[in-house]
Amino acid sequence: MSQEFQALMAQGTWELVPPHPNQNVLGSKWTFRLKYNADGSIHRYKARLVAKGYDQEHGLDYTETFSPVAKIITIRVFILIALHYQWDIQQLDVSNAFLHGNLSDLIFMKQPPGFQDSTYPHYVCKLKKALYGLKQSSREWYATLSNHLIKLGFKISNSDPSLLTYKSGNTRLYILIYVDDILLTGNSQSEINNLLSNLHSAFQMRNLGSLNQFLGIHAVKTNSGILLHQQHYAKAIVERAGMTQSKPVSTPVACKITTSSTSQEPFSNPQLYRHLIGSLQYLTLTRPDIQFAVHQ
Repeated sequence: MSQEFQALMAQGTWELVPPHPNQNVLGSKWTFRLKYNADGSIHRYKARLVAKGYDQEHGLDYTETFSPVAKIITIRVFILIALHYQWDIQQLDVSNAFLHGNLSDLIFMKQPPGFQDSTYPHYVCKLKKALYGLKQSSREWYATLSNHLIKLGFKISNSDPSLLTYKSGNTRLYILIYVDDILLTGNSQSEINNLLSNLHSAFQMRNLGSLNQFLGIHAVKTNSGILLHQQHYAKAIVERAGMTQSKPVSTPVACKITTSSTSQEPFSNPQLYRHLIGSLQYLTLTRPDIQFAVHQ
């Protein structure tokens, strides 16, 4: 928590100001999560301060909130292009990405729990950066990053605004954005290195090396291309469903099965059911053979 708080201070995320009765002062809280390695082991523990954006009021604290994310078809085509030309795909991760986005709205927030200023304990935070939890944070971050890339000569794709392309002479660079996860490829390693240096100086960005895992999807190079799989994700679904002791079957669904909303008793845990269905739908990204069964 202290490390996260110091990072917020270094970014100039807010300034303390006296409270005003007409202000809509948002709450804040700490959230905790684990980050995993590709093999499923724990990589590190993460604490994050988030604003309680559900208390924001439209027209007062925010206006526009939409932010594009890469379409799955764009990700597949991106990888296919790199494979066709035998280009390496670099993977980047932005630390505290939203904090790089400058807020255009006037937003006030209570001081973080456990880190109140001893001199001004009753002051509130006037936010300068797009803190996590705000409705417009993702939009502000995308605008900041895309505008920076446009200044470097990149152009936003008409088919997917998360894909930006650079063309100059014989040089071709492609960069794909999914919030704070970024893929980069192209035909000029020197230009890629120049771009990486520029991005590192502008943002707190880590180069994770060649593509290994993206959005929970593992990418494994083979002699014939790249294998995309979600093995650990699939095993986690089986564990959540309590089916680790079930016998394997050869087909995703029984050949002679009929479904009906009234043929069986209602599911005892609707929330778990919805969670499992959503997880299975995400699994179809690399397992198209189960699509029919999942949608029944």
